[in-house]
Amino acid sequence: MPRTRLTAACLAVLMTAAASPVLAQSFQSTPVVTDATQAPLALPRAQPAIPAPQDKPYPGVSHYRADITDLDRRIIRVSQTIPVAGPGPLTLLYPKFLPGNHAATGPIQLLSGLTVTANGQRIEWLRDTLDPYAFHLDIPAGVTSIDVQFQQLTQPDSSNWRVLMTPAMVNLQWEKAILYPAGYFSRQIQVAPSVVLPAGWKYGTALTTASQDGDVAAFAPTDLYTLIDSPIFAGAHYRRVDIDPSGERVHLNILADEAKGLAATDDQLKLFENMVQQADRLFGARHFDHYEFLFALTDQMGGIGLEHHRSSENTGAPDFFTNWTKSAGDRGLLPHEYTHSWNGKFMRPADELTANHNVPTQNTLLWVYEGQTEYWGDVLAARSGLHSKDVALATLASVAAFYDNQPGRQWRALQDTNNHNLLGYRVPGQFTSWMRGTGDYYRESLLVWLDADTLIREGTNGRRSLDDFAKGFFGHDDGEWAPQGYRFEDVVAALNTVYPHDWAAFLRTRLDAVGPDARAPLAGIERGGWRLTYTDAPSAAEKSVQSGWANEFQYSLGFTLSGDKLTNIRWGGPAFEQGLGAGWSLVAVNGKAGSAEVLRDAVTAAKGTDAPIELLLKSGDRFRTVAFAYHDGLRYPRLERIEGAPDRLSDILAPRRR
Repeated sequence: MPRTRLTAACLAVLMTAAASPVLAQSFQSTPVVTDATQAPLALPRAQPAIPAPQDKPYPGVSHYRADITDLDRRIIRVSQTIPVAGPGPLTLLYPKFLPGNHAATGPIQLLSGLTVTANGQRIEWLRDTLDPYAFHLDIPAGVTSIDVQFQQLTQPDSSNWRVLMTPAMVNLQWEKAILYPAGYFSRQIQVAPSVVLPAGWKYGTALTTASQDGDVAAFAPTDLYTLIDSPIFAGAHYRRVDIDPSGERVHLNILADEAKGLAATDDQLKLFENMVQQADRLFGARHFDHYEFLFALTDQMGGIGLEHHRSSENTGAPDFFTNWTKSAGDRGLLPHEYTHSWNGKFMRPADELTANHNVPTQNTLLWVYEGQTEYWGDVLAARSGLHSKDVALATLASVAAFYDNQPGRQWRALQDTNNHNLLGYRVPGQFTSWMRGTGDYYRESLLVWLDADTLIREGTNGRRSLDDFAKGFFGHDDGEWAPQGYRFEDVVAALNTVYPHDWAAFLRTRLDAVGPDARAPLAGIERGGWRLTYTDAPSAAEKSVQSGWANEFQYSLGFTLSGDKLTNIRWGGPAFEQGLGAGWSLVAVNGKAGSAEVLRDAVTAAKGTDAPIELLLKSGDRFRTVAFAYHDGLRYPRLERIEGAPDRLSDILAPRRR
């Protein structure tokens, strides 16, 4: 039927239904099938229910191979042989809730070419219409295993998903390129994995290599949970360094776009060795047999910092080691991810200890999982020398200023930001200072833990500290690996063993603070002997932390200049009050061609005067002239010592001697 006739016919039916109560009632009351086991007419067969996970062994060992050699087309080709118990229904799952993402982020959209065969015959799959991460199969009689093949179509840019494949390196994340049987706990499914590497490449992983035949590496069988927790970084330019001062159990696996990027000096590597030693002194135990930092120095592969129990995925700038001064503000990543081996992996929130990777996660305690990890990551960076004291103070000043000027607390408490990834994984938006989001349960929670640390130090005259909490809460059962869950009540009880206090009220007051009178939790800074101030001339250390300082007008005019674009408009700030939002470009400042430098000069010149700062702005074909009555000059955050107050903050940042 021609499209115009079809449209007219459809309109006629709808108009008739609207005109006739009888027809309208019939049209609207068509029954909807809600039982997943029934077969809507659109499906070739009924879809069964997805089996709930049970804590029992899956029969047999699955064999898995990933071919990562198709670098030009960025395709990972997967082959799996999965044993089956007999004829009947089988459901295969693609991981949905990915560890460390705290959300349903499995990129199933990138899975393609799924084909299942057994004994040389195809077995057609049926995707679940309620949960598209599930594929239903009917296994014929006489079949003892199925062969599964598909491709992961990794992306050429990071606009939607991270780049995982470049000409020089590949980040193989098993959870994004695997299917597994439903109905079982992840740790009860055994897998024998292998990978086909580009010619001559080397790799780093926490998995145990069983054999290597040319460019095919086979790993010892392991459970699905451990496999997914053990990614691979492989590349043409690779270096593995022992950074464990107490034995060869912690390694830094460095990959780079070019060989020159591997040139870490002995002095630089010594700082990472110091970090491992300081972590040992902090936690007093290890919950791994060995630990592998996977560290890619690249501007081609997508950025990442992702924790695992015995490894972590990290990226840095190509010149991270060769331009060491420039990297000063970025050296806190590895200490953060290393801390996660204790907080987040061995000990983790009970509501994140899910049976498998398709059971929804809850994020009620991310302010501990991520927030205290952020705290210890910065502390370990300072104690090891990866951060100088000046850089550590500048980092804390930057965090404190952000939350001291964040208006979003008026409507959204810190506790609710723990849900942010569940609302859409780290989705950017306009007016982030008002929306709040992922960064808050990291960085604002850091301030809460500093508050707790200084309170303990003050109340015990320096005899106890949050270090004692870390050793007792995360450092017990040396050598044990099995994850253990914690609840809010467990955190409170552990704090009370260190220093008796109403910790439940302490934490709830800060987590639930909301409304026009709610304030950022900055008490720990002042109890630590310092106060937040602002300067118009940032130091070298402050510039290394606030790398975009030259374009930053957040604490003066209330926006960031990105090129010529006004971005990060602070809700309620001067630019916001001028009616500005996203999309405006700076054309001129006080009649001169606009740039960040010209704008800085204008803000400086207007300090202490009554002269306006006039900006000519453009959005599309519209122009506006905006006059700012702002006269307080440039403002960059800084911590300043409180004369005569105990310097607890310096004590926190100082290296532990034992």
